Amino acid sequence: KMFQNFDQVLEVGCGDAMATRLVQQTVNSVTVIDFDPVFIADIARRQNPRWPIHAKQHNILDQPVDKLFDGIFSLDVLEHIDPIKEHNFMTNICRSLKPTGTTIIGLPSLESQTYASELSKQGHINCKTGDQLCDLMYQYFNTVFMFSMNDEVLHTGFLPMSHYLLAIGCHKRLESATI
Repeated sequence: KMFQNFDQVLEVGCGDAMATRLVQQTVNSVTVIDFDPVFIADIARRQNPRWPIHAKQHNILDQPVDKLFDGIFSLDVLEHIDPIKEHNFMTNICRSLKPTGTTIIGLPSLESQTYASELSKQGHINCKTGDQLCDLMYQYFNTVFMFSMNDEVLHTGFLPMSHYLLAIGCHKRLESATI
């Protein structure tokens, strides 16, 4: 509901678009992108005319999308991005966002990796502490709100004890749009 009443929203790294259905209930239109054509084809097969999702194959690491959005969210994606490509990821998100837009980034905390399986750790190559995620977001946004989760509880509490982090960036830095 953080995007309630937004017109155009983009999900970056949608996977099976599970979270999209929740966002879709409170916004005008949702576009989802993923670099994997298998996910995009699956979404197309499951389309419901009452709840249309605009899905397209696109790798945000390569370039921004071809239009600007009021809101962009990316959950459980950044931890899979090579830290060397993190700047491309964030810059292309900003280049896809309207100047007054809002971005939400969510990922497992670095501290949570102590409890993660070995298989999970192999794919989680870029988990962050709350402070690291906040610092990253401030490189691209003038205003950042940090939240974290334990179980199903969203809070602003002690970040190092959280298993999941959410950062909300508003008022993108103009220089981030031209880097």
